[in-house]
Amino acid sequence: MEEPGGAIKKSDNGVRFALAFHNLPCYSHDPMDALITYRGRRVSPEDADLIRTLIEENPLDSRRALSRKLCLAWDWQQPNGALRDMVCRGLMLALHRAGHIELPPKRFSPPNPLADRSKPEEALVSREPIQGPLSRILPLEIRRARRTAEEKLFNSLIEQYHYLGYCQPVGEHIKYLIFALGRPVACIAFSSAPRHIGCRDRFIGWSAEARKRNLHLIAYNTRFLILAWVRVPNLASYLLGRITRVLPGHWQELYNHPVYFLETFVDTERFRGTCYQAADWIYLGKTTGRGKNDQTNKINRSIKAVWGYPLSKDFRDRLCQ
Repeated sequence: MEEPGGAIKKSDNGVRFALAFHNLPCYSHDPMDALITYRGRRVSPEDADLIRTLIEENPLDSRRALSRKLCLAWDWQQPNGALRDMVCRGLMLALHRAGHIELPPKRFSPPNPLADRSKPEEALVSREPIQGPLSRILPLEIRRARRTAEEKLFNSLIEQYHYLGYCQPVGEHIKYLIFALGRPVACIAFSSAPRHIGCRDRFIGWSAEARKRNLHLIAYNTRFLILAWVRVPNLASYLLGRITRVLPGHWQELYNHPVYFLETFVDTERFRGTCYQAADWIYLGKTTGRGKNDQTNKINRSIKAVWGYPLSKDFRDRLCQ
């Protein structure tokens, strides 16, 4: 039952909430009123007041416990139902550092496995050439490598043979190993999409609000590797076609939400994107070469061609709603 005036009530599990969190918007609609903007979320002075109330009413709680309660109060969760408490802690810490709230002292710093992660060990695989027509190596076996015994093999092959090396994905992601004739021949990975890509956003035609709400419905092809000793014409485009058919079901299974669009970047100084074109991906335009945190408006990295692949005919309707 809701109590008047944003009073505090006690839930069945003993957690105390400020009902005002449920009754007021979680960010200001006027960007001029925002104290900070954190990962696209604007935080108003009223939001900061409500967080202060939550801290005052729960003086014994750790930062982690406060972030979980704030997520519950804001109904801030991932599509699979998990609370966004790590993002919420980052938002609260940004407010704390800016002097808008006072968090309790930090009690515990868990080890960061990403900060101390060593490079993948070298994989021992046969480099005997595989060559000839595509029909010679069919059928291909596409295996999901993430959270399996073969994930180390995937990581190692990317580290050794992809020009960008291996980088641990953050957020939603999936890794595939492709086998032919009993041997690995290719690796391909997808992860959460970048927040803002101008040519992609214009192609989709979504508003800024729709993009924030539906960005998780896009998957980004971060790595694609055909091993150097595999020389089979049309293998890359054939594999891209196969992946577009199996990925949606796997993503739904892993993260409890669909994907309606795929995208990738192709370094124009190294590649032409021929395999994506042959697999019916659509050329969307080029990146600016400035990166997401650029403050200079000057090119500081290579220009990438952006390619996209709609997974449903009504992808625009689904992404723009």
